[in-house]
Amino acid sequence: MFFAGLFVMVGALVETGVIGELSRAAVAATNGRLEVTTMGVLGLSAVLSTVVDNIPYVATMSPIVEQLVQAGGNGAAQVLWWALAFGADLGGNATAVGAAANVVVLGIAARNGTPISFWQFTRYGLVVTVVIVVLVAPYLWLRYLM
Repeated sequence: MFFAGLFVMVGALVETGVIGELSRAAVAATNGRLEVTTMGVLGLSAVLSTVVDNIPYVATMSPIVEQLVQAGGNGAAQVLWWALAFGADLGGNATAVGAAANVVVLGIAARNGTPISFWQFTRYGLVVTVVIVVLVAPYLWLRYLM
């Protein structure tokens, strides 16, 4: 039911024009420069996925990325989708609520006598996330933007 409601909500945002306005604002903010748009999608996805589970985040951002791809032409398709995938997936590693798997692991750890607090998880998760996102940015740049 959650995912059905999520897709209804995203569909409503598309139909009411909210997604289109967000996409136009993103294109205007980056002046349509694919490099800036790519790094923006990567960074924003990594940050927002720390507090929003990555599956609902990607479901919400997919129409926006689709519009950004249309604005950027055919060359934008792969790099923007990869930026969304990397950012959302890697950002989900930063906090306990960033991905469903994190919550499961914390439950298993607590059940086995080794509880891990939210802040303990975040202390390590943020470091790992920042390092990996910093490594992915040049990969995207070299692979798709050069």
